Amino acid sequence: MAPDEAEVEPPVRADDGQDIEPGQLLLPEETYLTSGVHIGTQQKSASMRRFVYKIRYDGLYVLDIKETDRRIRIASQFLSRFPADKILCVSQRQYGQKPVRMFAKAIGAVSFSERFVPGCLTNPALSEYIEPKVLVVTDPATDAQALSEAVSIGIPVVGICDVNNETRNVDFVIPANNKGRVALATVYWLLARETLKARGGAAAEAPFTSTIEDFQVSL
Repeated sequence: MAPDEAEVEPPVRADDGQDIEPGQLLLPEETYLTSGVHIGTQQKSASMRRFVYKIRYDGLYVLDIKETDRRIRIASQFLSRFPADKILCVSQRQYGQKPVRMFAKAIGAVSFSERFVPGCLTNPALSEYIEPKVLVVTDPATDAQALSEAVSIGIPVVGICDVNNETRNVDFVIPANNKGRVALATVYWLLARETLKARGGAAAEAPFTSTIEDFQVSL
């Protein structure tokens, strides 16, 4: 199935750079830029305004890479405090499904890619019923069912949020392009690597050999 229009990745321009000092980021600035992590949409929600760096020539909002990087670090520290099998990660976006599975496999979490079965978090009679302690959503809009159930049972939500997302039910926002193939692979790869580091002990010592390419959906 061809990706929908929202999942077509916009071109990256040289003038998208944000003049960041070397060594400040988890990845080189150029890697962030070529992944398109910072490229948002042409619509902006009020709650995402504070994460915008500038508006591009074509009307696309550009996210602040430094803030994305900082929040990936914080989210990783937060996730490292939970038992691995109590972390649930979901994605109904086509380009988020493989990254979610790879992320879950790397840190030992549970993943629901593609369709989230309604009631998984709220109906003990379902065979798919689970009791996570934290939820990670790829997009609060497309993962709305999982987000709604997480709110109803009172567990925290970490969300990858694009410029057009509403964030009212997301407890911790990671501002990033949540529609691009390479962008989502990059964010989840970093989350996996940094969560393993933050756990310390054997998890931190074991080599993380996966690459960003390993997290990408094949074309």
